[in-house]
Amino acid sequence: MSQPAPSVGLVFRPDSPPELLPAVARDLDAASVGELWLWEDCFFEGGLTSATAALLSSERLTVGIGLLPVPLRNPALAAMEIATLERLSPGRFVAGFGHGVLDWMGQVGARVASPLTLLREYVTAVRALLAGETVDVDGRYVKLAGVALDWPPAAAPEITIGATRPKTLRLAGELGDSVLLDDANDAAAVRAARGIVDEGREASGRPGRTQLRVFTEIDPRGSGLAERLSDRVAELRGAGADSVAIQAPKDAPDPRAFLEALSG
Repeated sequence: MSQPAPSVGLVFRPDSPPELLPAVARDLDAASVGELWLWEDCFFEGGLTSATAALLSSERLTVGIGLLPVPLRNPALAAMEIATLERLSPGRFVAGFGHGVLDWMGQVGARVASPLTLLREYVTAVRALLAGETVDVDGRYVKLAGVALDWPPAAAPEITIGATRPKTLRLAGELGDSVLLDDANDAAAVRAARGIVDEGREASGRPGRTQLRVFTEIDPRGSGLAERLSDRVAELRGAGADSVAIQAPKDAPDPRAFLEALSG
């Protein structure tokens, strides 16, 4: 039986208190786990502050946020924060964007009539700002007048976009460097998403291929964990996933429970 590839990522769920995050990042870094992924769910932990803590507590770990709800932040502010993180830890940060849970967006007065329109305008503006451009846009939701970053990164970080339904998957394939499926335990769903993402990329006219990232939940308790990890990763990669991040269930959220099985 082959072990999961060392690039398999782990997820720090927001069910864990934020003060545990630096130790988790240090332990994963020492264990040569490739990626640590964070959530930003209302009303748990701030994604960008958590990412800062994880990056500064590690030396080689890639840290991604899955996902930042775009209605919550002005895109200029998001670009400022992302640029700062990329400059502090070059090549180790993945910025993730999504609609946000619509009911939660309603709770904070940020729900919009067309989440797809907002996502398109937002990601387009953030990407331009991170590229060092001066941005003028008067969209339905995003309005920027002569905005440019004083400290853009030398190279923009990867932008991943969270998606589940076909229209968002297609848009994410068009706009993103990667697409994040945040709860995929089924190869058929990954295979279907892969096809739609590829359609979006082709329609965009951009060269290359949009990567497909997958979060999948596995309970670390019980026997045969190494085999269960290996089998799940192989299944999802066979269905078209380019990378896989493992998350534990809500009642046992510590990602370090997987380290022994991942190390073989």
